[in-house]
This record gives sequence, C-alpha cells and structure tokens, in this order.
Amino acid sequence: MGGALAGYILAFDTSNEVIAIGIGQLDDASKTIGLVAAREVEAHRASNTQLLLQIDALLKQHSIAKDSLSCVVCGRGPGSFTGVRICMATAKGIASAWEVPLYGISTLDSIAWQAWEAGLRGSIAVVADAMRKEVYPANYVIDDNGIRRLGADCVIKAEELATEASADWLAGDGLKKYGGLFASAGPFAPEHLWTPSGRGLLLAAQAAWQDGSVEPFDVVAGNPSFVLPVYTRLSDAEENERIRLSKNDPKNLRTGVQPEKVRRDQRATARDTAIENAQADDEGIVYRPLDAAHAADVAFLEGQVMGSDAWTERQVLDELPSKDRVWWAAYAPEGSPDVGRPSRLVAYAGGWVVDGHLQVLKIGVASDLRRKGVARRLLALLAADARDLGAKEMSLEVRAGNREAQSFYQALGMEALGQRPRYYSDGEDAVIMQGALPLAARDVAGMELQVEGDDPDEIAPGDQADGSHMPATPLILAIETSCDETAAAVIDGGGALLSEVVASQIDFHARFGGVVPEIASRKHVEAICGVTEEGLAVAARRCGVPRIRWRDLDAVAVTYAPGLVGALVVGVAFAKGAAWAAGLPLIGVNHLEGHIYANKIATPDITPPMVVSLVSGGHTMLVHVKEWGAYETLGSTLDDAVGEAFDKVAKVMGLGYPGGPAISKIAVQGDPRAIDFPRAMLHSGDLRFSLSGLKTAVITYIHNEEAAGREVKKTDVAASFQQAVIDVQVAKVETALKQTGAKEFCLGGGVAANPALREAYEALCERLHVRLTLPPLYACTDNAGMIALVALDRFHAQRFFGLDADAHAHANLDDEY
Repeated sequence: MGGALAGYILAFDTSNEVIAIGIGQLDDASKTIGLVAAREVEAHRASNTQLLLQIDALLKQHSIAKDSLSCVVCGRGPGSFTGVRICMATAKGIASAWEVPLYGISTLDSIAWQAWEAGLRGSIAVVADAMRKEVYPANYVIDDNGIRRLGADCVIKAEELATEASADWLAGDGLKKYGGLFASAGPFAPEHLWTPSGRGLLLAAQAAWQDGSVEPFDVVAGNPSFVLPVYTRLSDAEENERIRLSKNDPKNLRTGVQPEKVRRDQRATARDTAIENAQADDEGIVYRPLDAAHAADVAFLEGQVMGSDAWTERQVLDELPSKDRVWWAAYAPEGSPDVGRPSRLVAYAGGWVVDGHLQVLKIGVASDLRRKGVARRLLALLAADARDLGAKEMSLEVRAGNREAQSFYQALGMEALGQRPRYYSDGEDAVIMQGALPLAARDVAGMELQVEGDDPDEIAPGDQADGSHMPATPLILAIETSCDETAAAVIDGGGALLSEVVASQIDFHARFGGVVPEIASRKHVEAICGVTEEGLAVAARRCGVPRIRWRDLDAVAVTYAPGLVGALVVGVAFAKGAAWAAGLPLIGVNHLEGHIYANKIATPDITPPMVVSLVSGGHTMLVHVKEWGAYETLGSTLDDAVGEAFDKVAKVMGLGYPGGPAISKIAVQGDPRAIDFPRAMLHSGDLRFSLSGLKTAVITYIHNEEAAGREVKKTDVAASFQQAVIDVQVAKVETALKQTGAKEFCLGGGVAANPALREAYEALCERLHVRLTLPPLYACTDNAGMIALVALDRFHAQRFFGLDADAHAHANLDDEY
C-alpha cells in the first residue's frame, strides 16, 4: 500500500436487526482503506440505545481518538425505515459536529462486497426483508476484480420475486423469513453473510472512493445535508392517495395542498390565527396531484399544447395508477374568492421514474399563464416525488425548433445530449435534454426556513447579547422534532434566545388533512442539518462573531417525548451523535414542559405556583405548576385533543388543514349561539375533558342538514363549535384556579393561538384577579426556543441523558423530577 496514511474512516449501518461498525485507515495516495476494526452486534430493535455505545467502545478499544476521524460513512438502506433513520440521523449529527464529510453507502452493496471478500464468485441475489410480505432485491455479478450491480433499488412481493429468481448464490435477511420460497432459486450463502458487516461497509466505501463518488477529505462534497435514505416507494399515504386519485370520483375535485404563498407564510399566518384556505399564490395558482376527475381537462389542454402529438383522456387515465409515475396539476381559480370556489386546470406535468432517473413524459401550460413560473413549479414537484423514489437526474424531449423551451430547460441546469430523428408526428426532430433534478429553490428539504428574532426584543426573555462578544455560558443548542416542525434554537446563560429556526412541513401534510407520521420522519432526516446549521449561524450573527461551532457549545438539548416516535427518533439520534462527537452533555426535554416554559418568552419573570392549560393537536390538559420542574396533572382529555377535534371538523366542512386557523377565521362571521352543540364534561365535577362527542355532534349536524337538502351555514357551525369548546375550557380553568389558589394562569400549545379562546381567558382572569400570561403566537406552535428554556434549567441542575437515551411516544409530565 503506497502513500501516507491520512486518518481514519468510521462506517456503520443499522438498517436491520444488526449493528455493523467498521473503522478503517485511509490511504490517500492509493485510495484504499485498511481494516482496523469491525464489530457486528444483534440489535433486537435497540439500535438507537446501543449504536453510539458500541462505536465509542470500539474506538476506545483500539485507542483511536475521535478527532483523528476524517470521514463518516453510513448505510442508506434499503431496510427498516426506523433503522435507516437512526443510522443516518446519528451519522449526520456526528459529521456535523466533527465537521467532516459524510457519505451514504447502499446496505445491499455492502452485503455483496462481504460476499466477494468471503470468496463467493458468480451471480448473487441479495434479498432483504421489506416487511409486508415484500423484499428489497438486488442482483450482482461478482468476479475477482469486485462486484457489478445489475439494476436499481426496488421493492417487490417475495412470492413474485421467488418465481423468477435465479442466481449462483442468495444472501440477505429476507431469507430468514422467506427461505422456503427461494429454496430452488439457488444455493444460500453462509448465514453470517446475510446482513451488513463493518468490513463490507468499508469495502463498499473504498469502491465508491475509487470510482469518484466518495471524497473522504472534501467537506463540501461530503456535506451531511446531501445524504438521504434509500426509499423504494412513497409513503403509504401518498401511495393510497394515488389509488384514490386514479378513480374518477367527484370527491377528488376537493383534494389539494395549500399553495406556495400560503405555505410560505404559514407561521406568520399562525400569529394572526387566520389562513386563507385555498388562497392562491401571486398568480392565484393551486398545485395538487393530478386526479382522474381531471383527465379530460388534461386531454383538452394537451390538444391545445401538443396538437397531433396530444395524449387522449384514456392514455392519461392509464398513467395515474402506476407506482412508478408521478403526475401534478395546477389550477387557477374562477369566480369569487370564497372557500370551495370553482377552478380550471391550467397546467399539468407527468413523469416516469425508473432506475434512478425521472423521464418527463408530459408538461403543458395554458397560453395565458406561460412565463409565470408555473412550469418551473410543476417540475419541482415532480422532482421532489422522483427524488423520494430514488431518482437523481431528469431527462425529456423537446422540439428541435423550440428554442425558447430549450433555453428554459438549460436555465434549470439541463444539457442537450443528442437528437431523436423525426420523433414528432409531423416529422420534426426531438432534442434529448438531461440534468440534475430541478428541486425547488428553498432552504432545506423543500421547506423555507422561518427565522424568529429579527427584532431581538421580540423573542428574548432575558438580556440580549450586545453583538460585541461571545454570549454568556452555558451556550446550548436545542432541537425539536416531535411532530411536523424541524426546529433549532440557541440560548445563552442569561436566558437570551440567540436564534430560533423552524422548517415547517405543513405543505407536505395539508393535502392529507393531517400529519402523516411517515412523511414527517422523512422530512426531519432531510431538514435537520440545515436547520441546526442555520440556528448556529443566526446565533453567531446576533452575537457579532464570525461563527459559532458545535465545539463552542456547552450542551445539546433535544425533545425526547411525547410525540410521533418516528419523528422524535430522528431528533434524538442526531442530537446524541452531535453531543457525543463534540464531547458535550446531552439534555432530554419533555415536549409538554417546553410548552409550559414557552410562557417565559412573553413574561420572563413568571414564577410558580400557576395553572397552565396545554391545548394542541395531541394534548388537552390542565397542569398545576407547583415550581419549575414540579408538575401535577389536574385533568386531561379522555379521547380527542382540542386541536384534533378542530382538524376533523374542518375536514368535514371542507376547510382544509390545519383546521384550527381555518375554523377561527370563518367563526368570526358566524353566530356562536346559533347551534346548541353539547358541552361534554362541563358539569362532571372534575377537570377532565372529552371532545369526541362534540366532534361527532358537529359532523352529524352537517350530514343531517345536507341530507335534508338545507344549505349548511359554515360560519355558524364554526362559531358554535368553537364556542362549545371555549365554554368547557374556560369553566375547567376557573375550577382549577379556585382549587389550587394559584394567581398565575398560562396557556400553551397550538390551540393557544385561537383569538376567541385568548379573549375568553382574558375576561376570566380579569374577573378572578389572576395574572394571565399568553405565549407569543409564534411560540404556541412547536418550536425549539421553549425546549432551550427548559434545557437551561436542566443544565444548571446537571441533569443529563446518557448515550443510551431513546425517544418515547408517551411520557408522564408529572414524573419529570
């Protein structure tokens, strides 16, 4: 091996039930990686609690200092979704804190490489378990020179694959479950070669280094933000949506996402507790997945755009159910701006995703809306879906004489590769163009970063940094990923929030009428590096220093519970990886306690005892705060949370998602006493809540009115429903204040932004002579500033988590101390 050794590489994978770790020594001259150590440990669904402990132990066993590591490699899958995310989030945290490159390696490729090292030659089929009676197949040819992969990643039913599989060798953990199906497909490799190994990961990394796709010493090329898991399909929600939209059902006419301007302004809108559901962007355009109900409209526009090369309605309909197709459409409103206004299809685009490539099949825009960014937006939506299906590049054909279109695609980074002679029906040639996926020009993961604190006085509960020096210690970075917001904040020892950054996923969930856990987890993995980097950068600007690095921090904090466990896992794994790499203590924070502390943003001198009402999409509860950290839950909901009830009622009313702001907006125009909806548990004699009955009563009322042929006055329904909620909430709070004798009342959670509820509490507290504290409207939704405030107290109390910390969907607030 020639050349000088240039540091170490750390590789690991947790995509299945095995934790595989490899440590190698890099030789920059020969681009080879020498094996130093490897370890494989059965995880048994405990990867998040064991991974860092195993890595730390292996490094110490071989006396390798963390700062001598030059590069990190992680398994990208395909495999267990949770396992892949644990691996990737941990790796992103380590690489970010170490400021070293991070690269992803195919888990299946690493298995093939270890088969090569074991001496297997010929054809080999790796069959990895994909759950749901499916497998991830990958075929290779192995000779003395290495491995050669045949085909891209995909997922297929095990029984279907077994009927056609044939190879010199079979490997993969799918054989443990489906071995009987593949018994005649070829001999099985030794079982220890079925799962990833540290050595296999290093060999795969070495091959990638030698072919130029990995540069272990290039921190720009190895930016951790660029590394994504291997997904062979869209989320279940998106797949089910495809099935639904492929049916010509009038209900599909109401599907859609909030348009770009609404998404862009969502958090600002939340401050005013009002959104214009179905309000359009600057051109009034709404974008949503194409449905069969609009196939005829596509065919009509096709005729105008494509002439004799236009597709028919039948051809469009045949495309929609295919899992390897992605189709989007744009709609312009007609008539009044009221909710439910009619709209016309004005643009469409469709593509075929195959072997890591998006082939654009069709794109057309109505003549009156060209050169307004509609085509660019549609291509970005196609590209986002294609990326989630594993595509990295895009190609299409354009008429040789259409110089304007060619210039447009060149502006997107595409290049002409050649021509297809007489491609079009009139004999004109087609120019073949290809380039990287033209993803939307946003900050991170297709989301625009929202940064609080342009006005220092708006967000700081304590003294502000004056911009002349580093802030007071301890300096803590906090991370929040409990639901659909990826957030980061930096706080200093004086309690000043130096930065608050949020990437909201609301646009990805809006068309489903609520948060989709699988989509939330995916977007957290994509966004977390960009969000934390921006959090550190904003804090540095606020302090007037060139840079704040992970090593400048005194601790890392993260929400560990409660919430969507898949989303929490990403934040916890990332925070643990970064804290371990930077040698910092880790602080775990209860999300609900964060909402209590959010009141410190508005009233820094607030002190217990006090009563706090936590009202959100996941929680409805009254808490007696005896002192900071000492909590007693006085009562909570027996079924639905308030925010959940708002969302479900809004969905039935056709108001879209999120439901709270939509209902709040139109309720202003209605009569809150028009409909006598039930006030469940109002006279129960305790402090518990129940929203399910009220929700059902509203839905039943709407259905009965529709069945009777009467027009439903949505403003009255919204106002009456909202008032029923408020009456119970206020009555319970009054009881809690009298029982506890507290003279402080606070509010927390997303529903705390509801203006009518805030007004009702103001009136109550004025009558009872109780001081009312309401968090700023932006701090009602999930944010990391509230997590940072809790973390500061935890730091002073020296209450830290270990490397075996994990995420939890549920946690008892009363047990925090």
